[in-house]
Amino acid sequence: MTHPDHNRLQQSAHDNLLLHFAKQEPNELLVIDRAEGPYVYDTKGRRYIDALSSLFCAQLGYGYADEMADAAAAQIRRLPFNTNWATAHPAAIELAEKVSTLAPADDYRVFFTGGGSEAVESAWKMVREHFVAIGQPQRTKAIARNVAYHGVTLGALSFTGVPGFKDDFGTPPIDVTHVSNTNAFRADDGDDPEAFCRRLLDEVEAAIVAAGPDEVALIIAEPVQNAGGCLVPPAGYWAGLRRLADTYGALLMADEVITGFGRIGEWFAVSREDVAPDLISVAKGITSAYAPMGAVLARSRVFAPLVEHGKVLRHGITFGGHPLSAAIALKSIEIFERDQVLENVRAQAQPLHDRLKHLLDLPIVGDVRGAGFFWAMELVKDDQGTRFEKPERDELLRSFLPRRLREAGLIARCDDRGDSVLQIAPPLISDAALLDDIVSGLSDVLRDAGKHMHLG
Repeated sequence: MTHPDHNRLQQSAHDNLLLHFAKQEPNELLVIDRAEGPYVYDTKGRRYIDALSSLFCAQLGYGYADEMADAAAAQIRRLPFNTNWATAHPAAIELAEKVSTLAPADDYRVFFTGGGSEAVESAWKMVREHFVAIGQPQRTKAIARNVAYHGVTLGALSFTGVPGFKDDFGTPPIDVTHVSNTNAFRADDGDDPEAFCRRLLDEVEAAIVAAGPDEVALIIAEPVQNAGGCLVPPAGYWAGLRRLADTYGALLMADEVITGFGRIGEWFAVSREDVAPDLISVAKGITSAYAPMGAVLARSRVFAPLVEHGKVLRHGITFGGHPLSAAIALKSIEIFERDQVLENVRAQAQPLHDRLKHLLDLPIVGDVRGAGFFWAMELVKDDQGTRFEKPERDELLRSFLPRRLREAGLIARCDDRGDSVLQIAPPLISDAALLDDIVSGLSDVLRDAGKHMHLG
């Protein structure tokens, strides 16, 4: 049923609202009005499977509103707000303790932020505080990866390896060298994981040496890189990053804003690599999107010099660790454990992969990659994996696919920050039947996309 204010909302949005990462143009806007379970409904009453978890955030879908509302109501009646600026409150303390117990080592402390970009920015300031405290203030450089996205604030944008997102904003405030990402599909040695891994790590080491081994402070990477399309590292890659960081005295950071809190079937995806980074950034899934929140986890070696020398951590965020967000995050983690959400992802991940691999039979699909409930299909012109040209990408990714996905009742992501990909990240509560519906819908959409682009 169409929302009675549909037309007014459309006009008001065009007149008053600036959209994020979107053209500000007077086309009909998808306005989501309500949600239930894994579904969302627009103001025309149309239902969609949210196969993107509202940009990798709504881990639990939308079926826990009553429990979340009760947790928020109890907290707001007791303490609506308090900062973590030299004070604390029980919800933040309890959440920090809980998150620490879930982390890949037993010596993490937690600094709360409002979101992912703030978490990455905060982590860099902690890195700088660390090296100043230990007498190495010259360490002002970092190593990140091509096409990787780490946030939009100017510090976080320095790490981002997408030129189109950053070049017009001037010289980055952090000196960052970008190295190759882990996209095996287009790598000459991608079919040899051992050689591929060795080459990637050799490149990281060469970048450290070129930048000055005593000037590099941080190596930052996502356990599964989002931009470029769910790029999974080869075996041994993260262990190699850990070794290089230790060899050259740098800190190692896992950006888990997307992969953290269950997306890959673990609380932290880097745990699968048997590596404990010095810092971990999280956001999105920490509250399952029922409230905004982010955090940085820092190991003892990072903050110990500040504690030992009585230093002040010269960083703070007014709403970091907001009591309502902390209460909701605690409830989300409780639901994860009670309803065995991680176990569901682990049980469904391989069958989902098996279903998605059948999409390779379509001429437009060149590669299927990802892990857990985080997958991408790379879209190509032919059997040789030829890339689409820009006019073709614009037609495919910005015109045809968004329209056809809506017709199919699916929300997914079309992206070309690297190569042309279509991504899904279903809610972590999805069962086999829902995942079948998603893959079936994708198959229909991509078959039609191939015809539209005149592929054989």
